[in-house]
Amino acid sequence: MEKVETNGDDITVNIKFGGRSIPVSLSSDSTVRHLKSLLQPLTNVLPRGQKLIFKGKVLVDESTLKSSGVSNGAKIMLMASQGLHQGDGPIKKETPASSNLRRNADGNQVKEKREVTVEKSRTARWKATGVIALSQCNLRKRVFLNVGREKDHPIIILILKAIPDEVWNCGPSARVLDLSHNSVEDVPAKIGCLSSIQKLLLNANEISDNSISWEGLTSLKSLTNLSLSQNYLHGIAIIKTCVLVLYVKSEIYLILSSLHSLTTLPSSLDALACLTQLDIANNKLTSLPDEIGHLTQLQVLKANNNRICAIPTSIGECTSLVEALHLSNNGLKSLPPTLFKMCIRLSTLDLHGSEITMDLLRQLLGWEDFDKRRRLKLQKQLDFRAGGSAEFDEGADKSF
Repeated sequence: MEKVETNGDDITVNIKFGGRSIPVSLSSDSTVRHLKSLLQPLTNVLPRGQKLIFKGKVLVDESTLKSSGVSNGAKIMLMASQGLHQGDGPIKKETPASSNLRRNADGNQVKEKREVTVEKSRTARWKATGVIALSQCNLRKRVFLNVGREKDHPIIILILKAIPDEVWNCGPSARVLDLSHNSVEDVPAKIGCLSSIQKLLLNANEISDNSISWEGLTSLKSLTNLSLSQNYLHGIAIIKTCVLVLYVKSEIYLILSSLHSLTTLPSSLDALACLTQLDIANNKLTSLPDEIGHLTQLQVLKANNNRICAIPTSIGECTSLVEALHLSNNGLKSLPPTLFKMCIRLSTLDLHGSEITMDLLRQLLGWEDFDKRRRLKLQKQLDFRAGGSAEFDEGADKSF
């Protein structure tokens, strides 16, 4: 799908037209005029004949989606002017050719309800939106064979064990591939043909070390969000490969939580200098490498539910650690003395399930400034929820 090259966030809007919903992905900094140009091949309505209505207001061509209040998932109605279409006219929802009238027992005509479906190949839909959504394909599907008799409604369970061939046909059109929560066992080398993939979600499958093509992953030069959690992956090879995949990116979100035997992180982790969010929760890590301090762009670190007994002093070099540091349910008894002094933007510290007390925290350099940031963030959350108190309950909360 054609997109505007901007620094804005990508969003997907749903265009309501002709009895169907058309998903369109583009930048929030795109103009309404550009959106109309993207809709022309999808609706056969020329831009000058399109009137886009959002929340009761007509969108102005020169305004951007962001300035018009259009956000991700927004629904926009398209009104088409007569005579301003191309080809065979506006593409609308098809209706059955046969009559929907039938006669009842008295001989009177009554309207019969019929289900109308719009079939469009999912490959075409994926190419148009750039989003290949195959999450949770193992959900139960009910097939109605004999209406009115519940016992005759069989349940069919569809389990996705392999990546469908249609996915590879999308090639560079695909930007997001979501295969999470399935039973996929193999990620072949041809994953590299999805050269424009930015977000790859492979979590909660049955992928093992030998069934994933690390070489294929390293060829994905646009990838910034990679999730491999809840699979049967082991050891340092995972991290090393992620380094090869992601080290050249400007912003990285790496999820490696809930792996079966991840017990250590390699020193090569420092190659991910632009890593912004790292999720290594729910593993069997006993320590963090000193090189973690080289992740100077790191904003969020989730290392909860491990076996970590000590945090390296070098974490104080993560000066961008602004969002949160999650260390709950580890064997921690102390923190680096310079943590608050060095991480001057840190506002959330989760230490549930540890032996660290408030008295210990108050002795650390920079505690007062951290406490101010923490309270300010808490107050904003309470204001947003319209009520509450920012007072800190030492006995009830160890999430600072």
